[in-house]
Amino acid sequence: MGDVVNLNRFRKTRDKAERSKEAEANRARFGRTKAEKERDRLDSQRRTQTLDGHRLDDET
Repeated sequence: MGDVVNLNRFRKTRDKAERSKEAEANRARFGRTKAEKERDRLDSQRRTQTLDGHRLDDET
């Protein structure tokens, strides 16, 4: 016979881990300085322009 497991404790531990993972993702997404956001925006814009500049035809 196996050990007795408190299902409520198991659920609470699992939910806490999920909330922690979501909080980590939110910190990465929203916890950036204005300069970091601007740099990422400019990088994205530059990549888009470079990709568009290498198109073979003018149809989009």
